[in-house]
Amino acid sequence: LIHFYKRFESNMGDIAVDNNEGFKVPKKTLKRKISEGDKMETESIESSGVESATSDLLPKLVKPAFPPIKKEKLSDGTEVRKIPVPSHRYSPLKENWMKIFDPIVQHLKLQIRFNLKTRNVEIRTCKETEDVTLIQKAADFVKAFIYGFEVEDALAIIRLDDLFIDSFEVQDVKTLKGDHLARAIGRLAGKGGRTKYTVENVTKTRIVLADSKIHILGSYQNIAIARRALCNLILGSPPSKVYGTLRTVAARAQERF
Repeated sequence: LIHFYKRFESNMGDIAVDNNEGFKVPKKTLKRKISEGDKMETESIESSGVESATSDLLPKLVKPAFPPIKKEKLSDGTEVRKIPVPSHRYSPLKENWMKIFDPIVQHLKLQIRFNLKTRNVEIRTCKETEDVTLIQKAADFVKAFIYGFEVEDALAIIRLDDLFIDSFEVQDVKTLKGDHLARAIGRLAGKGGRTKYTVENVTKTRIVLADSKIHILGSYQNIAIARRALCNLILGSPPSKVYGTLRTVAARAQERF
């Protein structure tokens, strides 16, 4: 029994050793403290490597420069604008043709004609044209006349730089039909056009009422004042109230300048 007990103890010791060798607990790795100098070196190496890689891949971004195109570089050396003319403006265009023709040809040095087949007014540049951008002013001038403005009022677009045309319909402000639409247009015009003239004089603009379409010619700020007044009239405000707000707004606009 004594011998058996000694053998049993020796076998258990061998097994314990084997078990301990098989299931060793992993030791924790000691972290080495990195000095600040080493940190700076590693950061500089990493940053330089990234920057060099990105700089090689991406080209340097340069803002594109688009100089104004010269008329010699155009296909024909000419630019063309075409303005369609509705049927109800044929006779006014025929009567006032020379008033439109003279400033465009003599002052702006452009060529103009009325194409009978396509029913368009065509404007183009020529060799005598000094500034190519004037063709846009001429096109706006003809458009203003076709919308219904007088030739004398439309000429201001050529003479001044800060004049624009704003167009909108009564339906854009409020969906009206039948007699309600007719009454709204009547409120805009007033008795004998009195309301329209008052809005024009106070805001220093010109207004054309073509059925349910409204065209306003003037500077940006004056157009905004006139449009707000016309929208209030469409929505049903009485003219007396609109006049009062117009006077105060116009007085403020004059004080700013």
